[in-house]
Amino acid sequence: MSSPTLVARLADGAWHRGPALAEALGVSRAAISGRVAELRELGLVVHSVQGRGYRLAAPIELLDEDTIRSALGEVGARLNGLSVHERIDSTNAELARQGGPGMTACLAEYQSAGRGRARRPWASPFGANLYVSLAADVSSTRAPLGALSLAVGVCVIEALRDIGAQDLALKWPNDIWADGDKLGGILIEHRGELGARARLIVGLGLNVSMDRAQAESIDQPWTRLIDHLPTPPGRNQLAAAVLEALIQAVDGFEQQGFETFRERWQAFDAVRDKPVRVIESRGERVGIARGIAADGALQVEFESGMQSVYSGDVSLRLAS
Repeated sequence: MSSPTLVARLADGAWHRGPALAEALGVSRAAISGRVAELRELGLVVHSVQGRGYRLAAPIELLDEDTIRSALGEVGARLNGLSVHERIDSTNAELARQGGPGMTACLAEYQSAGRGRARRPWASPFGANLYVSLAADVSSTRAPLGALSLAVGVCVIEALRDIGAQDLALKWPNDIWADGDKLGGILIEHRGELGARARLIVGLGLNVSMDRAQAESIDQPWTRLIDHLPTPPGRNQLAAAVLEALIQAVDGFEQQGFETFRERWQAFDAVRDKPVRVIESRGERVGIARGIAADGALQVEFESGMQSVYSGDVSLRLAS
């Protein structure tokens, strides 16, 4: 962060007395109490004891731009900009506001208006998960935009596997699963028409360490990365690995289309040959998922025969 904040002072998990915090931040002691209340509203557990001061329930490694850039190595040279925010409405929205040419990335500790597909809210407690977006200009592609979320899923899940994550799978079209529960989601937004020139924004929300109290708003089975890793990496290391995966996905998709990702995606397919419910605006149909086509469409065998299902406003669920 460019200036000291209360959470940065408390990040070590040690006790910090109110007067010392007030002096360090240049505010009144009363203001410290108010800021502690704000942190609690963001989902952080802050203990307070008279005479000892304040401390977080556990230390937290805050995201840091310089640390992430260093971990990216040469890949970081692809980025025209990289910003880390303590609080934001959403990383996708921030990149949409920024505009500008080239490839830029945005990460946040907390999102007040994080969202998934169909503008569904995305639970975004402070410092518990990973919220990252990448904006890039794409001049042309060899596949429909709907297939990009599949390419992103492939690169992200391979990056998570490389750091030791287990039981991973992909659910068409944009979910990352671990042991049958949702671990993360991908949101693709764009301006302009592919085939000419488009500005893409690729957003990823990844559940890392949030607890049940922080996830009360989630209405489906979910899981977190730390439960599927023998040794969890640092948050900045994880952010760099995921950001590199997003860059690789966008570059590969633009240069080679979806075909280079298709076989890799099918190796992680969570629903292939299983009964699924295809939920559309006109109603619901049940069939058997039979993999994905070259354009990223899901192949579903209905009673009437095999059909291609495209993402759009469609939702997919495993049938009981």
